Amino acid sequence: MILGQSGAGKSTVLNMLGGMDVPTEGKVIAAGQEVSGMNDRELGNYRADVIGFVFQFYNLIPSLTAYENIALTKSIVKNARDAEELLELVGLSHCRDKFPSQMSGGEQQRVSIARALAKNPKILLGDEPTGALDSETGIVVLDLLQQLCRKEGKTVVLVTHNADIAKCADKVIRMKNGKIREIVENDHPLSVKEVEW
Repeated sequence: MILGQSGAGKSTVLNMLGGMDVPTEGKVIAAGQEVSGMNDRELGNYRADVIGFVFQFYNLIPSLTAYENIALTKSIVKNARDAEELLELVGLSHCRDKFPSQMSGGEQQRVSIARALAKNPKILLGDEPTGALDSETGIVVLDLLQQLCRKEGKTVVLVTHNADIAKCADKVIRMKNGKIREIVENDHPLSVKEVEW
């Protein structure tokens, strides 16, 4: 979990991990690879094979159903996971044929997570994935991400300004004014449902 106020540099760090931004100095190493030293082709492969992104505002294609938004990944990635299986994993089999406009914000975010997982990434990056959701729906989404981390062994890196959410993280990186101020390992992270919102 990367924690800090607005403008602290959290999203910039996330974008550097995802190979979207390049640092002005130093190196970015993720999944055993030096991301900051990659050329365009290598970055493309890294983003396709290693990274899954979950955005605050879902970024679903409005003219495609939930199933189609997830299945689209098959045209990008060789060994994409099955869209039906992923819809079931995120608890949305009943939304298979719905368009984004027919789903709630929480349902759209879970489709977004399923789409990111379709690539079977090693690292899942979330930029304020609950920022546009009410607290009840946010709990559902965060619980899903925590379960993915625990059950599927995914590395999940989330950016947030909400200190309560950080109680659920294995590790918290606190940022302020563009700098990492503290890294804290949480020996006993709470389950999302135990956090007071």
